[in-house]
Amino acid sequence: MTSLDRTRAPWPYDFLPPLPSFTVASNDVADGATLPQAQVAGQDVSPHLAWSGFPAETAAFAVTCFDPDAPTGSGWWHWMLLGLDASVTELPTGAAAAPPAGAVQLRNDSGAVGFAGAAPPPGDPDHRYLFAVHALKAPVEVDPGSSMAVGAFHLTFNAIARAVIAPVYRNG
Repeated sequence: MTSLDRTRAPWPYDFLPPLPSFTVASNDVADGATLPQAQVAGQDVSPHLAWSGFPAETAAFAVTCFDPDAPTGSGWWHWMLLGLDASVTELPTGAAAAPPAGAVQLRNDSGAVGFAGAAPPPGDPDHRYLFAVHALKAPVEVDPGSSMAVGAFHLTFNAIARAVIAPVYRNG
């Protein structure tokens, strides 16, 4: 039995069934790069995301942003956008403020509907912000008042592939 690295939160997708990956890219954020101020708390602008290479049988998409490094024991949900049609393969910067028709956003852990920007405690090491696009075998339909945990539960059992881009942010 190996011990956990207690200096860093685990990658949450390691605890879920393994899935194939596809490509996600952004004009606003980059894997391992520092989040721009637009994606920080106070501005709360969701980044541009575009994806390709997903399975042909994809019936819908969902987009999430999760911070596994938040000092909560359960991470911090910054965004969950469900109900994206399979024909939607790109979200413009600020899409959380005006989501595509038919899409549903759940209340984030900051208590608001939409995208909540990065806000790690001052002095914490870099937090990772996992922007994930989930290719789904069927659309996920949950009550808009559902918790992020309920949304994530349904994503887990409907996902057939996942693409992740993980920028970072440190407050101070």
